[in-house]
Amino acid sequence: MSDPLWLTESDVVSVMDMPAAIRALEVGLRAEARGAAINMTKTHVSWPAGDASPGKAGVEGTLHAIGAAFPDAGFVGTKTWAHTPQGATPLVILYDSATGALRAVIEAFAMGQLRTGAASGLATRMLSAEDAAELAIIGTGKQALTQVAAVHAVRPLERVRVFGRDADRRRRFSERVREDLGLDVVEAESVEQAVRGAPIVTAVTRARDPFLFAAMVARGAHINAIGAIVPAGAEVAGDVLARCTRIVADSPEQARRLSRELIEFCAGAPGGWEKIGRLADVVASGERRSAADDVTLFKSLGMGISDLSLGIEVYKGACRAGVGKRIEAPRRAAPRLTAKT
Repeated sequence: MSDPLWLTESDVVSVMDMPAAIRALEVGLRAEARGAAINMTKTHVSWPAGDASPGKAGVEGTLHAIGAAFPDAGFVGTKTWAHTPQGATPLVILYDSATGALRAVIEAFAMGQLRTGAASGLATRMLSAEDAAELAIIGTGKQALTQVAAVHAVRPLERVRVFGRDADRRRRFSERVREDLGLDVVEAESVEQAVRGAPIVTAVTRARDPFLFAAMVARGAHINAIGAIVPAGAEVAGDVLARCTRIVADSPEQARRLSRELIEFCAGAPGGWEKIGRLADVVASGERRSAADDVTLFKSLGMGISDLSLGIEVYKGACRAGVGKRIEAPRRAAPRLTAKT
């Protein structure tokens, strides 16, 4: 077997774009639905990571680990990263599922953006109105542009409404949407103004308290709730969830531990967690929204199956294209033991 590959961020984007990411994730989710992909439940730990800015509480770091097994495809792997106020360096590690041999180390910031966007794209394709041509996006951070690109890949978008609290960042982000995606952009002055009448809403923030309420949301809208991936965060209020005719998560199991929004809602809702569907089952069934649906919601938490779905295809694409750097495979050796003196 050849030595493993180290794939950089630029290697990743040279072999995968958003449509390819959506296709790769769809394959992975169909594998999950038929039991051919096994998810490792996400785990994380937090620690104080620096002084809070004036008026802000609790700056912390979080160490995350997720993973999955695709035994039929011959791969298992993990993704891990430490998120701090200064940034993060996520890595995906791919192993041979039969031998345990290292196959690749993939720098996974861009791939993580593609993965998160692809999940929203698939959920939007299944749960939003087919003619939806307008998106409201709340949040202008590092994940926001790929979220717009993902929705644009599955729906005939003509206009994007943008809201973020920082006016300068909102303006710069709006310019990127216009230049990179060729879409008309409206800068909103509030969440309510951005969301009013929008058929698709994506929230991608690090908010600690809900800001999206039922009275803001149009009938028949679809919501992608992308931020709030740890219990300290929340974007969507309980009255929005109460209006939903369908709620889907990439991993309901992880939602039980990590989504404060769904934990609090399911504690008081008739049927509780039985109301929360799995994205893999929606994709595999092909069941799209019906005329009877009011609000639909996709809760994204990130899961190993999603990262490995893209990671496997990135690795295969890199092998075909001859990109990446070969690194010396780890050699197994017994430790030398010496007696204490």
